[in-house]
Amino acid sequence: MAQIPLLVIQGSTASGKTDWAIRLAERFPLEVISADSRQVYRHMDIGTAKASLEERAGIPHHMLDLIDPDQGYSVADYVIAARTIAADIYSRGKLPCVVGGTGLYIRALIGGLAEVPQGNDELRLEFSRREEQLGKGTLYADLQQVDPETAVRVHPNNLVKIIRALEVFQLSGQKMSELQQKHGFADAHFRSLMLAPDWPKEILHQRIAERSRLMLAGGLIEETAGLVADYGVELKSLQTLGYREVLNYLHGDATLDDVRDEIMLQTRRYAKRQLTWFRKEPDTIWVDSCHESDRVLKLIEDLIQTIKK
Repeated sequence: MAQIPLLVIQGSTASGKTDWAIRLAERFPLEVISADSRQVYRHMDIGTAKASLEERAGIPHHMLDLIDPDQGYSVADYVIAARTIAADIYSRGKLPCVVGGTGLYIRALIGGLAEVPQGNDELRLEFSRREEQLGKGTLYADLQQVDPETAVRVHPNNLVKIIRALEVFQLSGQKMSELQQKHGFADAHFRSLMLAPDWPKEILHQRIAERSRLMLAGGLIEETAGLVADYGVELKSLQTLGYREVLNYLHGDATLDDVRDEIMLQTRRYAKRQLTWFRKEPDTIWVDSCHESDRVLKLIEDLIQTIKK
């Protein structure tokens, strides 16, 4: 089967990926497929920097608002849905454009998934009890011991991913990072052009600071309070960047200034982890958007030609 042409705009948070895609859509017949692990949730718009309805006007966006915040969603779920959507976009003579910062989603979409053991509810419960009994950070320390490469890519507060990595190790005797590396994500379905915005660190930090300010001014406090009211404070998706900091404010443990500063700090750290991931992707072309627009347009035009043939 012929490979489907795929434009990928990946990179760190606040790097302007969505804006870039929207500008490109004015020139090329593309449709956007989100690659963000949190934008699949309904009612989580501000904290996930989801494209607004105005930004989506006239440009089809896919893989947004798929499930409620208390539902589960896996990388495999994403790959199955996104591949189907990409094939449909291509069949209509348009260019599928993946936009996002969840590197594993993008890698798995393009190359396939490593074969790892299925989940084990009893084992997961066992791990959860260990964290409760021995204290916060216990499982992350365990992961650092058995699979330090995976631990580097996972936030210490992301218990879902930490438990999954420990579960894979216990069930298979192999590290998650080793299984992924052995697989090589070589099950290629696409002819992809992978681009990433390349900002100097100080400018990216400025963009992160502005995004943090705009999120709070735009209603992140109210959005978080609404999620707490509808789903409870223990909702797993609230234990993610932006929302967990606001929870401290809602609990009376932080001021608004504290929340803003902490969101900026944690977003910078998250962006650093994202950049580390994407810089290891050998096919990524890093683009200085201020000086390399002609180069980018030529690369996309060449990709578009494969649709017309």
